[in-house]
Amino acid sequence: MYFASDNAGPAHPRVIEALAAANDGYAMPYGVDASMERVRDRLREIFEAPEASVHLVATGTAANALALACMTRPWETVFCTRMAHIEEDECGAPEFYTGGAKLTLVDAPDGMMTPDTLAAAVDPLMGRAVHNVQPGPVSLTTVTERGSVYPLDRIAAVADAARARGLKVHLDGARFANACAALGCTPAELSWRAGIDALSFGGTKNGLLGVEAVIFFDPAVAREFELRRKRGGHLFSKHRYLSAQMEAYLADDLWLTMARSANAACARLVAGLSRLDHVTLLHPADANIVFCRFPRALHRRAHEAGAAFYSLDPIEGEGDARARLVCDWSASDENTDRFLSLLA
Repeated sequence: MYFASDNAGPAHPRVIEALAAANDGYAMPYGVDASMERVRDRLREIFEAPEASVHLVATGTAANALALACMTRPWETVFCTRMAHIEEDECGAPEFYTGGAKLTLVDAPDGMMTPDTLAAAVDPLMGRAVHNVQPGPVSLTTVTERGSVYPLDRIAAVADAARARGLKVHLDGARFANACAALGCTPAELSWRAGIDALSFGGTKNGLLGVEAVIFFDPAVAREFELRRKRGGHLFSKHRYLSAQMEAYLADDLWLTMARSANAACARLVAGLSRLDHVTLLHPADANIVFCRFPRALHRRAHEAGAAFYSLDPIEGEGDARARLVCDWSASDENTDRFLSLLA
C-alpha cells in the first residue's frame, strides 16, 4: 500500500540486469561510452528528431535547471505555474544555474497554464526599460503537479502564445512517459510538434535508479549544455551506468510499458475512490497521481495499517484532510484493493 511517490518504487529488473552487464570490463568515461551513442540514436528515433541533442544527468533538478540555464539570461524571468517543481521543490536551483534569473508565477487551473494566464503574466513585462526584469522562457510540466495532463492542443496553444512573444518553451517531463501513455500520442506530438524547444525526459520516477535525459530540439544548444553540465558538477565520469539505465528503459518501449502499468493502477484507485461518498477528488487524475479529500479518521486508520501516502493537512481531530496518492509501475491490484477497503 505504497502511494507516497513513484520515486520510492523499485527499479525494473531489466534495468538492474543492464547495469550488471555494463559493469563488465572497461568503457570510456564522461559520456563517450558506446552505449551513450545508442541511447542518443534511439531517442532521436523515438522523437522523430534526427538533429536533436541528447544529454544525460542523474536528477530531475539537474535536468530542469541546466536546461533552463541554456535558455535564460540572468536578467530574464522564467514563467512557470505556481505549483511547478522548479518553484516549489528545487531549492532555488534554476535561479542558481541561470545566474540569478527570476521565476514569475502564472495562474494555472488544475495545474495547467492557459494562453490567457500566460499572456497576463508576460505582457506587462514586454518592452520594459532596462530597470526591469525581461521576459524569458516558459516552463510547463506534464504530468502536472496536480495530476492533470495537458491536452495536446492546450500545450500547442500555450507554446504559440509564447512564440508570438519571442519566448522559448521548456517542458518538465519528469512523468513524460505517463503523459504519453495517458494521451495515446507519440513523443514527437507531445514535444517539438507542439512547440516545445527543450525537454527534461524523466526516468527516475518510472522504474530507473536515477537518470534523466535532456533533449534540445535545436542542436545549437548542445555545446553550451555540455559546458554547463561539467561546470555544474553533473557530468558523471562513469557515465556508462547512466547510459545503461536509459538504454534498457528505451528497449522494446519498456518506458511506455511501465507508464501504462502505473496509469492503470491509478485508474483502478480512482475508480474505487469514486465509489466512496466520503471521498472527494480534487483535480483530474489523468495519469498516475490522485489528489483527494477524506475524513481525518480514515487518514489515521490507513497510516496505522501501514499505508504510505502524503496527508497534506494535519490529521488529528475531526473533519476532512487532503491526500496525495501516487502509483508507480510496480503497484499491485491486491494492495490497491486493500487500501480502498481501509477507506471504505
